[in-house]
Amino acid sequence: MAGTTPTGAVPIPFSEPPYLCGLPSPYYTPELRKWQQACRAFISEHLTPYAMEWEKEETVPDHLFKTFTQHHMLIPSLPAPLPAKQLKAAGIHNLLGVVKVEDFTYFHNLIYTDEMSASGLAGPGGSLTTGMAFGVPCVIKYGNQQLQERFLPDAFHGKTRFCIAITEPDAGSDVANIKTTAVKSADGKKYIVNGTKKWITNGIWSDYASMAVRTGGEGAAGLSLLVVPLKNHPGVEMRRLKVQGQISAGTTYIELDDVEVPVENLIGQEGQGMKYIMQNFNHERLTIAIGTSRSCRVALSSAFAYCLKREAFGKTLMEQPVVRHRLAKAGALLEAQWAWVEQFVYMMCNLPKAAADVELGGLTAGAKANGGIVLKECADCAMLLFGGNGYTRTGQGEIAERMWREVNGQRIPGGSEDVMLDLMIRQLAKNFQRKTKELERPRGSSRL
Repeated sequence: MAGTTPTGAVPIPFSEPPYLCGLPSPYYTPELRKWQQACRAFISEHLTPYAMEWEKEETVPDHLFKTFTQHHMLIPSLPAPLPAKQLKAAGIHNLLGVVKVEDFTYFHNLIYTDEMSASGLAGPGGSLTTGMAFGVPCVIKYGNQQLQERFLPDAFHGKTRFCIAITEPDAGSDVANIKTTAVKSADGKKYIVNGTKKWITNGIWSDYASMAVRTGGEGAAGLSLLVVPLKNHPGVEMRRLKVQGQISAGTTYIELDDVEVPVENLIGQEGQGMKYIMQNFNHERLTIAIGTSRSCRVALSSAFAYCLKREAFGKTLMEQPVVRHRLAKAGALLEAQWAWVEQFVYMMCNLPKAAADVELGGLTAGAKANGGIVLKECADCAMLLFGGNGYTRTGQGEIAERMWREVNGQRIPGGSEDVMLDLMIRQLAKNFQRKTKELERPRGSSRL
């Protein structure tokens, strides 16, 4: 089973995080390790062994979403801390009988996200989690009480599905350039929504979207968020998009033609959409960074195992110095990225939310971008070391070929690589300048 180690077996180098290889860690308590074991048991039973098959079929069976929601196993994809009050009101008190919802931290989310990515393929797991992880939190964090009461209970139990709908054909990472409009009707009771959304993960299965719309003038100040009904709703047309990788995640093109949405579906306040979107992105980008690290592990450990047995020029590939150098280079990048991700999670657990939003926003963008850079290195390494087998879509090099097609699905969605790296530096510079001004400001001085 790619990406995870059977119980009792020695892990292939790079196949598991160090804490699962018997090495000490300051982060993983006995309670967290129990959670990891429970997650692996559940996900190994229901998802990981079938992920490659489902990705080839370009969809997952309907029963999978039901299985996960019946066991409340999409809830861990939400940002920590969990909305314990709303979850308990919906009858959800613990997860897998291991962790109470009020005790859930970002380390629980890290472990869950890593295990959901155990196959190395983002599509099958993403087909389940993306809407819950990134669409529902907008209602949790910014929705008023009536909005939460109307939508959260059914979403938590999987009776309805959400997606996050930001991107448009002409506005991807440039969120402030969104063109989809939401204009109030003459009686003021509805928004009339017109426009298009593209590359919307899970959209094809979603009942609702947390959607970025333009309720005001140009630029960021004119953006708002709405809960927009999708499936079977008048004026909404949806179709699947066949993308390079992660095909089973249901990437969707959405057309909106005079779609009527109750004004009560406004998330938060008009004109605050850009702020909500940017804060929501932090969780999305950290999630991508975690999942990408596991994809790196699958690619690199598969290559490592292959090099131990494949012979060329009278000896195994592992006996060739150039091969060991290539594995070492990719492995060092992988473990450095994972250590950075763990550090982020620790900071998320220990910083107040307001401080985390300011201090970690740019760095999270950098971690997300770096994850894609490292995955490209690991996927290239696997492809080259598998050679002709890695160039073939079947057989023993199939995983290398497939992982190479996963790369751009991590580098582009959630904020393209160059935009994320630029955002990281702009935010660091902004924070530095702000702190410098605060230090230079006179404190408690008085003039006679």
